[in-house]
Amino acid sequence: MKELTVGILAHVDAGKTTLAEAMLCRSGLVKTPGRVDHGDSALDSHALERRRGITIFSAQARIPWGGQTITLLDTPGHVDFSAEMERTLGILDCAVLVISGSDGVQAHTETLWRLLRRYGVPVFLFVTKMDLPAADREALLRSLRSGLDEHVFDFTQRPGDEDLAMCSEQALEQYMASGALTDADISALIARRELFPCCFGSGLKLEGIDEFLDTLVRYAPQPECTEAFGARVYKIGFDGAARLTHLRITGGEVRVRQTLRLRTRSGEETEEKVTGIRLYNGTKYEAVESAGAGTVCAVTGLSASYAGQGLGAADDLPAPVLTPALTYCLTLPEGTDAAQVMPQLKRLEEEDPMLRFGWDSRAREITLQLMGPVQIEVLESLIAERFDLEVHVDKGHIQYKETIAAPVEGAGHFEPLRHYAEVHLLLEPLEPGRGIELETDCATDLLDLNWQRLILTHLAEKQHLGVLTGAPLTDVRITLLAGRAHLKHTEGGDFRQATYRAVRQGLMKAESVLLEPWYSFRLTVPAAQTGRAISDLRAMHGEFELDSGETAATLTGRAPVACLRDYSVEVASYTGGRGRLECVIAGYFPCHNAPSVIAAAGYDPEADLDNTPDSVFCAHGAGVTVKWDKVDEYCHVDTGRGRDGALSAPRLRMGALSIDEKELEAIMVREFGPIRRPMYTSPVRRDPERDKPLFRERRELLVIDGYNVIFAWDELKALAAENLDLARARLGEILLNYHGFTGSDVVLVFDGYAVKGNPGEKDGGAGLRVVYTKENESADLYIQRLLHDIGKNRAVRLVTSDNLIRLSALGSGIARTSAREFGNEMDWVMGQIGDILRKSAEGSHTVRALDGKLKKEAENGR
Repeated sequence: MKELTVGILAHVDAGKTTLAEAMLCRSGLVKTPGRVDHGDSALDSHALERRRGITIFSAQARIPWGGQTITLLDTPGHVDFSAEMERTLGILDCAVLVISGSDGVQAHTETLWRLLRRYGVPVFLFVTKMDLPAADREALLRSLRSGLDEHVFDFTQRPGDEDLAMCSEQALEQYMASGALTDADISALIARRELFPCCFGSGLKLEGIDEFLDTLVRYAPQPECTEAFGARVYKIGFDGAARLTHLRITGGEVRVRQTLRLRTRSGEETEEKVTGIRLYNGTKYEAVESAGAGTVCAVTGLSASYAGQGLGAADDLPAPVLTPALTYCLTLPEGTDAAQVMPQLKRLEEEDPMLRFGWDSRAREITLQLMGPVQIEVLESLIAERFDLEVHVDKGHIQYKETIAAPVEGAGHFEPLRHYAEVHLLLEPLEPGRGIELETDCATDLLDLNWQRLILTHLAEKQHLGVLTGAPLTDVRITLLAGRAHLKHTEGGDFRQATYRAVRQGLMKAESVLLEPWYSFRLTVPAAQTGRAISDLRAMHGEFELDSGETAATLTGRAPVACLRDYSVEVASYTGGRGRLECVIAGYFPCHNAPSVIAAAGYDPEADLDNTPDSVFCAHGAGVTVKWDKVDEYCHVDTGRGRDGALSAPRLRMGALSIDEKELEAIMVREFGPIRRPMYTSPVRRDPERDKPLFRERRELLVIDGYNVIFAWDELKALAAENLDLARARLGEILLNYHGFTGSDVVLVFDGYAVKGNPGEKDGGAGLRVVYTKENESADLYIQRLLHDIGKNRAVRLVTSDNLIRLSALGSGIARTSAREFGNEMDWVMGQIGDILRKSAEGSHTVRALDGKLKKEAENGR
């Protein structure tokens, strides 16, 4: 039996689920159709869906009809759950767009139509609620042709071939040649989106359902399947402890106990075994041993799968268009540990990737992205139901983004001792909605292909932030121009650091543009309130067109989300409930009040240590941080992009070659033979200005993570178990001895984060400075800020075993020593001090003995 995957889409409350229930009833899967208002629909089975009367989660049903099996995917209609709907579009053979006979084409209907066009999905239309008195078939058909496409045809009775042939030149040629169009010709028109069949009926009264199913089976384009295995994942779900990967098989077949090769989000390949295959009908399922091409099923046993992933020969689904415009903070109950809750929340993020739970280290808050207020209520209920946590989501704030206005080149260099990588990138602006695109234009004789692939992987693995407010970067093409690796010292992580720094350095040089989300809206108000509506929209920086009637006026256009988000309440107030505002996300456009937003954000890109624009070069055997605006002067590769923008072939700057003397000498011997050196040379007169070193010598400074060292050293750990103050004092004494022996200045940092009312203390003197961080300031944060502030002026060494602090220090080129290693160094220092004291004591004893002997001889002489 042939498989046909059909998605059903609609504006909220258009009658979509009622139509799906009618199709289940007419196919014999249910005896009586369920109703949304009665809370007994077969596909809206979740308690939240039945309580609110809307579809929240996409559901699947397998309908046998006309010798085919139709896999029907019922998707959410509410705009707040559009991401769930969009994820199904990439696996559909065709879609059914449901139109309300009483409302016609609505704002979200137009959004759905644009999405279907973007994904290239063939569309059948069904106009429901035709049993209502206000439904006018001819008027509705005219509105569909004017609002959606002129090639919408009424298929309640098949139109004449002559009319259908006018949909395309190819169909017209076929009609002129044969005098008729076959069903295959009509299916081809539908597949190319040149024809859109439309049927009329009533889902509630079961009118027109059989005729529509016949039309669907007869003319729906048949899926093209490959012999090689392929599948696309559109949803991740959970059934108790079982993780379900919902997918559509595009070719071959999948069997239980079959091993699949998957590529994780980070780009690594892994193999996992399928432990079960389920064919769902609502909440019920049938376990099968295998599933063939065209089947929509859920498999168990895969832990590395994710929504949008392509398996086998299938490509990944395209990035979603509908993304949240608002960011919210999640407040946990008093005493709840966020570190324990985050893994549970990440499980929800697997089901809905658009949630994007994150941790704001500066505000110490859990953040997430949502589409709107209805999704907030559903999420709070879902977390309470699954994890028994009463959480609260705040009102939220606008999710801004950033782009650039003109092309710019960015360079990143990472060369602490025994590490090396350099990357040059070209950043170019793209049209709105394009996101981030990656390319390479680097010659393989300059940088090996494996390093180029690694750089592109690092560019794709991270969400790059802009430099105006720290908002995500979008609508930018990043092209790899050039790069350089060292034969011996380059490691994979070196290119990660150089790549990130190249992006940030380019953004610091570029003219950045702040973007904000805009709504596409349709505002309907009584004619008497037209002037008020126009005045409000102009004040909101809106762009709109007016369609004025005798009793009502309709304004359509777009406006910033920040201005329009709460306007529906105001509309209901000044129109006495007769006005209606419909909004959907139109995309990101330049911010209407960028200066005030940037000022309110207070973002300092140079102080963002996780996204530094500076580079690290090597001098005198240590890493030296070079500010972003000086990096171009010290880079080892010249990309050939001059000040006038003209390009020449990238080349190495010979004066900046980072190469060992032995390597250089070996090259010279190989090319030109043995080197003959003169035995004597004339004295060379030195010019102090010319020979001045590039980097000046810097004073040594040791930064100690106090509590980390105390609990790593056995002596101090035992002392801390009795009295922590004594352990801190003993560590201070040890470090004073270290300062006295080595001459290095020492900063000892203790964490006072959890001490209520703690203002922070600093005690300095005698080469040892003791710091207690203030309330809500961790030692980690203080040390990172301290390294950033003084790292460029002092030769700094960090002592800690905390991997996060060590990683941050690595990014700044700071030398790192673990607490254990420093303990061994202290043992040596104390041993040296002991030797000096012993020698001093022995010398004093000899002097005293000689003095006594001389006195005795003097007395005998007298």
